[in-house]
Amino acid sequence: MKFGIERLLADPALRAPLEGKRVALLAHPASVTADLTHSLDALASCPGIRLSAAFGPQHGLKGDKQDNMMETSDEVDPRLGIPVFSLYGEVRRPSGQMMSTFDVVLVDLQDLGCRIYTFVTTLLYMLEAAAEHGKSVWVLDRPNPAGRPVEGTTLLPGWESFVGAGPMPMRHGMTLGEMGHWFIKQYNLDVDYRVIAMEGWQPDAAPGFGWPSDRAWINPSPNAANLNMARAYAGTVMLEGTTLSEGRGTTRPLELFGAPDIDARAVHAEMRRIAPHWLAGTAIREALEPAQVLHEARAEHLVPEHRQERRRERDRQRRLDPLGFKPIEHLDDRQVALDQRLVEPALLERARVLRVAHVGQVRVEQERDVAEHDARLSAQHRATSARRRGRAPALRPPRRPSATQPAARPGEGSSHRDRRAARAGASPRPHARRTRPRAADSSRRPRASPRARRRHRSTSRHG
Repeated sequence: MKFGIERLLADPALRAPLEGKRVALLAHPASVTADLTHSLDALASCPGIRLSAAFGPQHGLKGDKQDNMMETSDEVDPRLGIPVFSLYGEVRRPSGQMMSTFDVVLVDLQDLGCRIYTFVTTLLYMLEAAAEHGKSVWVLDRPNPAGRPVEGTTLLPGWESFVGAGPMPMRHGMTLGEMGHWFIKQYNLDVDYRVIAMEGWQPDAAPGFGWPSDRAWINPSPNAANLNMARAYAGTVMLEGTTLSEGRGTTRPLELFGAPDIDARAVHAEMRRIAPHWLAGTAIREALEPAQVLHEARAEHLVPEHRQERRRERDRQRRLDPLGFKPIEHLDDRQVALDQRLVEPALLERARVLRVAHVGQVRVEQERDVAEHDARLSAQHRATSARRRGRAPALRPPRRPSATQPAARPGEGSSHRDRRAARAGASPRPHARRTRPRAADSSRRPRASPRARRRHRSTSRHG
């Protein structure tokens, strides 16, 4: 099996349209060939390709930002001497100056097949910028490690953000190259787009279901440590923003969940009772892991584990997490039923309504903050691009005088003395410099300079 980057490097006919053009690369740490050579280094040594720029999405081109939601700054590659622009720093969308550095951009990103994984949104922003500036976009395709199943709810119109590029389900089942075609059709983009497809990809074949068994897995983001995480991510990531831990800060991030006040054994038993068929093909073990981020104390977690056979009909790891939420809800309801003997039902209902309203309000505020942040960055970006093209936006008009303070007449001063005189009713001083009037006693001699005084003292002392 060959990925898109390997086909491009091996076939001169595929590279022929790139002859004589400036080429940019959008990549991340998992953008490697079969021998683990980074795509930037492989393309730099490939004949017929002239690299002029590089782009890095969230976490950077080489993964230098390990923590989540840490922005990356622009830099210059020390070996190639080309600019490396960050699309998760001061801007999320490529600027006009960035787009002017290349003719064709090659997108080589390993995706996880989930709507909120930000690499798909970065692809959309690049497609929109390429359509605006007349650039070409090539996607060097890679497998979707989550496979072909399509699951989850669809994003509602009006809720688009950096973690939701469009009305797609949570687990969309497409590769990044197929996602680009969908974006172009969905948003009616007029852009020169091409996909270098994979060779020998079999997404329905065991045991890898699209991921070659002899291929090393490289983290596309710091917490995407293995294929199990990639297949569970669409479920465990829904815990972000709750009081449950999704395992960040542990050795198994986004593969487990829990909290100190959860009885893992009771949750596991309730999961078997509610939907035992969802647990087919998987094994779940209880673990006591020290979480270092959300819960500093030791917390109980449930760890979804795949069985070795990994049959197609049993590959349902993403469903384990929503299934785990149900028992937690049911167990909480049982606890509430016990507490009703001590607390009035009206107070319990009010607490429930307030909790739901609070969660909804937090979600709305988060989406609004993200939208305002993107709009503010876009406005700053447009202003910067306009100034660099020589079309600076209009400056702020001069301040109009108030009704109590008349406009200054030509020739009048604007110093603090003039403003004070205007408030007192006196006419301000003119701008022309006034000379000091001579004293009435004309016999007064003008003061000598320091040099003249020193010469006079020297003559008097030694003469």
